[in-house]
Amino acid sequence: MARHDLELGEAELGVMRVLWDRSPLTVRDVLDRLNEQGRDLAYTTVQTFLTRLERKGCVSSDKGGAAFVYRPRVSREQVARRRVGDLLDELFDGAAGPMVLHLVESGRLSDEELSQVRRLIRDLDSKRP
Repeated sequence: MARHDLELGEAELGVMRVLWDRSPLTVRDVLDRLNEQGRDLAYTTVQTFLTRLERKGCVSSDKGGAAFVYRPRVSREQVARRRVGDLLDELFDGAAGPMVLHLVESGRLSDEELSQVRRLIRDLDSKRP
């Protein structure tokens, strides 16, 4: 998959979130879930997003009865990994350390997340020669 295929706009990402949380879904199902989230979109708009996402290789569709049924072809983790990598490159010249420090210093990590970071650091330290 080419790098640009995982460059998703906010609306496309919203559609992917719906599919990651609950798939397979029809266009109508995706529209209903987006509307439940407070988004006011037309059926044709959601259909256009799904068509674009399919062209990018992010979703697949099958003709299931009267309507196409969509499933994600890329995981949330794949998209997150690519986006975090892009953010690292753009803001921190590819260095993860300053980004981690920024996240810790911002106070946006929960106690559980901080414990996970500490555990990961301990694990990394124990693997060093």
